[in-house]
Amino acid sequence: MKPTTGILMMAYGGPDSLESVEPYLLDVRGGRPTSPELIEEIRHRYEVIGGKSPLLDITRQQAQALEDYLNAKSDSPYKVFVGMRHWYPYIRETVANMATAGITKIIAICMTPFFSRMSTGAYYDQLERAIAEQIDYSDWQNNLSITKIGAWYTHSLFHKAIATNIKESLLIATEKGLPPPTVLFTAHSLPAILAEQGDPYAEQFAHLATLVAEEAGLHLSQYEYCFQSAGAQNTRWLGPSLEETLEKFSKIGKGSVLIAPIGFLSDHVEVLFDIDVEAMQLASQLNLHLMRSSSPNDHPLFIKALANIIIESEQTS
Repeated sequence: MKPTTGILMMAYGGPDSLESVEPYLLDVRGGRPTSPELIEEIRHRYEVIGGKSPLLDITRQQAQALEDYLNAKSDSPYKVFVGMRHWYPYIRETVANMATAGITKIIAICMTPFFSRMSTGAYYDQLERAIAEQIDYSDWQNNLSITKIGAWYTHSLFHKAIATNIKESLLIATEKGLPPPTVLFTAHSLPAILAEQGDPYAEQFAHLATLVAEEAGLHLSQYEYCFQSAGAQNTRWLGPSLEETLEKFSKIGKGSVLIAPIGFLSDHVEVLFDIDVEAMQLASQLNLHLMRSSSPNDHPLFIKALANIIIESEQTS
């Protein structure tokens, strides 16, 4: 029997209850305490979207769909594991489970299509520490073969999966008799200093917006991109922001906007609250009709894209 290839799917993590919000924020902030006001604000956001983050459940659905797809296409067995950066199951816990299972061939992928040292780099730093901590499995450490997938936003099937959701939303707008929406691509904002230091995140997001627009058949005048969900730290963030862009659209007379949050691979608080609640409220105040395209989640085209990215990484490693 051929050895099992372990796929380590790493995502950000999120609180699994309202009581978990404070310790979750403590982890996100590296042990620095969070003000009671900010804790309550964040807890309110999770309360509005159902009392917890849906990220783990959706990532597990993606993992199961990916495992099923890979095993249906290959005579070599695959098992997909999920590890979170800032909440349970932590990356270190998942790596320990992989070591216990004796899986020595691992392919690691971050559930963000871009590379940034603040995101992808941090995931792989945690992975390396987790491997080093497995001192009871020295044979496993010595025999370990690991492939770390970097930025994968250029994969054509990924563009097709996103464009499919966008075209479905545009069709709904047409059926409702709305004016053709301007498509607004969004990704999570990061501190602006990263881009100034050569971090490729912002450039990769802009490139992805162009690639998806081409796949969706959009002309240059039919789309823009911006950043959303900037953190609470008092620093400069990548822009323009979602709020600034919606206000600009209102001033120049755009009546309909379709947000396509292409920097996010599943529904979680930045999508379900920051867009579906806050941005929708702002759009109403600005007399804009706002829609959002569906997240990839476990859409079959997206799962096929992930599978192809995994298979191609094996062929080039």
